[in-house]
Amino acid sequence: MTTPDVAPASARERILNAAYELFSRRGIRAVGTDEVIERAGVARATLYRHFAAKDDLVLAVLQRREELWTHGLIEAQSAQRGATPEEQLLAIFDVMHEWFQLRDGFEGCSFINVLLEFGADHPAGRACVAHIDHVRDIVRSRAAAAGLTDVEDFASSWHILMKGAIILAAVGDRDAALRAQKMARSLIQEHRPPAVADVGEVAV
Repeated sequence: MTTPDVAPASARERILNAAYELFSRRGIRAVGTDEVIERAGVARATLYRHFAAKDDLVLAVLQRREELWTHGLIEAQSAQRGATPEEQLLAIFDVMHEWFQLRDGFEGCSFINVLLEFGADHPAGRACVAHIDHVRDIVRSRAAAAGLTDVEDFASSWHILMKGAIILAAVGDRDAALRAQKMARSLIQEHRPPAVADVGEVAV
């Protein structure tokens, strides 16, 4: 039985994959372009043909992170696990819990890591702020669909729980997402609209 041919990854894709792995694990400043070139197996000229500066490569890695983590992991997988918007919100923490268990695959939040490394005034930092807000967009959308009140406040508070769980997992608390989920249930309850009084009720 013959194995179908698999097209080799393009040079740009190899560079991006190498940088994604290295930057995620060790940070941006700790990884030089020479190491990316070696890991990707390309010539220096090839790297700079696709990414004119290291900052361009960093921005591309952050965009890839959003595709893989924000949309591919957090949004898509939690959507599959809940039948209602509230269930899909809570399922975010189930997905995160499984992510935290990956001994070789959990590297923390790249957006927060890069933001702290470069600051909000750097192009990479500004990109991180935008990517972080895209995570809140998912929460905002589901909160609105669930009919919760004060969606902006809810999304910000929910995001604190998400990021707090990531930090705790990074220092060894692999059950941090489950703890955050318990608080998330209370947050949902706090943002449910008050029961509407029965205007047709007749006082006795």
